[in-house]
Formats: sequence, structure tokens, C-alpha cells
Amino acid sequence: MPDRDRFVIGIDSSTQSVKAIAWTPDGRCHAEGRAPLTISTPSAVRAEQNAEDWWTATCTALQSLMRQVDRDRIDGIAISNQRETMVLVDADDRPLAPATLWLDRRAHEIVPVLAGELGADRLHAISGKPVDVIPCVYRLRYFRAHEPALLDAAARILSVHDFLTLKLTGAAAASWTSADPFGILDIASKTWSREILDHLDIPPSKLPALHAPGSAIGQVTAHAAAATGLRPGTPVFAGGGDGNCAGLGVNAIQEGAVYLNLGTAVVGGLWSATPERSNYWRTLVSPSGEGYLLESCQRGGAYFFNWLLDAFAGGRGDPGIFERLESEAIRLPVGSDGVTVCSYLVGCMDPHWDDTARATFSGMGPDTGIGHLYRASMEAITLEFARSLAKMRESGGKADRLFVIGGGAESRLWRRMVADATGLPVIRSLSNEASALGAGMSAAVGAGWYGGFREAADAMTRLAEETPPDLAARPLWDDLSERQGRLYAATRQQTTPTHS
Repeated sequence: MPDRDRFVIGIDSSTQSVKAIAWTPDGRCHAEGRAPLTISTPSAVRAEQNAEDWWTATCTALQSLMRQVDRDRIDGIAISNQRETMVLVDADDRPLAPATLWLDRRAHEIVPVLAGELGADRLHAISGKPVDVIPCVYRLRYFRAHEPALLDAAARILSVHDFLTLKLTGAAAASWTSADPFGILDIASKTWSREILDHLDIPPSKLPALHAPGSAIGQVTAHAAAATGLRPGTPVFAGGGDGNCAGLGVNAIQEGAVYLNLGTAVVGGLWSATPERSNYWRTLVSPSGEGYLLESCQRGGAYFFNWLLDAFAGGRGDPGIFERLESEAIRLPVGSDGVTVCSYLVGCMDPHWDDTARATFSGMGPDTGIGHLYRASMEAITLEFARSLAKMRESGGKADRLFVIGGGAESRLWRRMVADATGLPVIRSLSNEASALGAGMSAAVGAGWYGGFREAADAMTRLAEETPPDLAARPLWDDLSERQGRLYAATRQQTTPTHS
């Protein structure tokens, strides 16, 4: 193990903030700096940011961090980035337009157009992603149809990772996992797909060079050092997408390990040696570069509960509201006395890939209270993941332990639900900044601290208590899953919006 007085920095440039964290060789946060980011929504279907704000916030976060750390003790940096977000820049690396975020829906109507042109199965086979509005490829097709001059004027098309490495080192560089969410990466060959790019009439030269995670991609320039407080020449290594890095941050890069982030969205999955495909998950390049992650994603996790409280429980102004609701919910039986929820508040990713899907509540009676709605919502989100995980296991994926992170992992009730619904022991990870830690692990491997990603993850992952499953409760959960899983089809016609 390297000297405990040496550090690596993991930068997590997420949707709403940038975090820069100095990690020790045993995965402890030594110091951190943060800066907020703002989202612009000029219309109901557009979500944008000024790409220069990514750099400004990164500088602010790093300046704060470097006031707490000796810059000569930093052995390397890597970046975790918000996925499915891109910016078009000119020949002088200046943004030509606002960056479009993963939340952006402007390409909604053109998604079936591209799927019809190239074939939904072909797009899925190349990219590992079922047809959905989120990957950048559909926005690129939108620009080709509606703003071709903008697309043709772009000298480069960059992710957040690529843009920030450009600012730090003077050269834009992509990792396999920062490129993966664009939907134009061939995940088998780990190269940009010429088939998709040719169809979009985009020369491959507009995309940055691809690098394996942990590869050396440059050094901090004197200009970047002055802006951030870093030492000139500090090595920069390839990181990747935040969801990929989070899987690394909880050590879910080997057979048997399952991860689940109970955050604003609920994202989880497992490692696979081969790129298995299904509508029950997205197939991602593993953050170690070896194998793949099969990833289930629900847009509504904490977001769903915040909406529930704001809409029906008087809001979140009361700091004790979650504790009281959990106390009510824990006294209710599995199945919430017949109340059943479909949690597709903001559309559905796996397994239906329906951007127009909506949430429903059913089975309510005169004794139903907010505690029932709260528990039934938690059950629904748990079961959506459990069904995806079951399909992953049917495809050959191994699962014998489940690591949970995110704000929801603090809930004893939710951890119990996940354990009982999946039949797996649930282990709470102390790596709640898992994406930044995964980036830090990438830097640690690149800097030579460890011989590879498994060694780094074993050394830098920290765990808390374990919740074993109650196998006697499994039949109750299986019955509830069958009932809850039918809600989408049963209410689809009634809940479809009249306007997209």
C-alpha cells in the first residue's frame, strides 16, 4: 500500500454540483471541496447547462480542496461525469450552444425515427442500450434533422469528462465509460461505431480519442494549475461515467456483487463477463474495463418520495417527517394492506422504456393513510429492481451479496425490504460518494498504487452493517411482485398523456 500521506483526487461532476475529494489509500475522505451547478430549462423538454460552468465549478471545488491539502502529495486525478450529457465546441474549444443534459427530452419525437432507420435491435446490439430518449445519439439525430448547421459547425462533440480533461490537460480525452452513455460506442470493440456515425453523417474525427479506465491521458497544465491550485504536471487519468464509477466505488466489479444506489434515481445492477442484453437493463462497459455492468435504472427514487410528501403530506419543511413516516410504514405488513403503487412518475426506463408512463395508486380504502402510500411506494421501487435483478440472474449473472448506497440506504426499513425481496444479504456501503471514490480508484490504479482495479477496490471500499434476508417472507414478496408488476399494463391506456 502506498504512503498514507499520499492522496488521489476523484472529481465528481454531477448534474447539480461538482465535488473534488482527496482520497487516502484506504478509501477515506481526507478533504473535499464543492461547488453548485445550475440547470436551465428554457422549455418543458429542454434541460441545459453552460459547459464553461462545469469548469468554473471544478476550479472552485479544487481551490477549496487544495487549501486543505499539500499539492505535492497528490499522485493523480480522475473524473466521474454526469452521463448522457454533451456539448458541441468549435475549433477553439468554445461551446457553440448550451450543453444538453441527460434530462433533456427534445429528441422525444425523433427516437422512433432513428430506431426505424437503423433498427431498434441493431442500436441495442451495438450500444447495449434499449431505445430510449436519454442517450445522446437521439439528440445528435435531432440536431441532424433540425439544426444541421450547428452539428456541422462543431469541431468536437464532448462529454463532461472530455471537456474537463481538455481544460485540465489541454487535450480532450474520453474513457470507455464516459463514451459509453452516448449510445454511439460499440461496447464489444470499445470503439466509436462507424455504422451509427456514418448514418448521422458525423466524421469520427469529431469524437475524442478513447482510453481504458485508469490510463494516463495527460498532465495538469500551468494554466490549469493557476486556476485550480493543483501542481503543474499532476497526472490525469481516465475516469468515466458516474454510474459506472459508482459501481466501482462499492466494489461491484466482480462476480457475485450487486450494487444498488437508493438516491434521487434508483440505479443498480451486477457485473457480467459478457455483454448480455435485455429490456430489463442497460449494458455498460465495466468501470474496470474488464467485462460489463448490467444496470437497472428508475428515474424516481428520492425524487418520487419528495414529490409524494410535497403533494400529499404538507411538504418537507418538517425535519421529522421522514422519520415519522418510516415509523408508520414499518408497522404495516408486506403489501401495505392492499395499497399498490406504480412508481413511473417521470416515465419508465427498464423494462418498458416508455417515456410517457405515469404513476398510479390503487387499492386504497377509508383506512388508508400517508404511511400506506409511503410504504407501498417503497415496495414498488424495491420490486422494480428485484424483477430486473431476477432477469439478470436468469441470463447467467451471479448474485450473492448486495451493496447499497445513497440517502435511501440510511433507511433500516428499505434495507430490510431489499434483502427480503431479492433474497440477498444487504450490506450498507460507507462509500456514499461512490462516484467520486470510483474516480479516485481509477487515479489510484493509474498512479500505480495498486496492481489493478480489484486490488484498488478491495483496499479502498469501506462497509457497514449487513441485513440478512428473511427467507420466510419471500412468498409474500413474490405475490406482491406479481400484483404490482401488472399495474403498468392494467392502467397504461388510462394514464397515457394526450400530449407528449
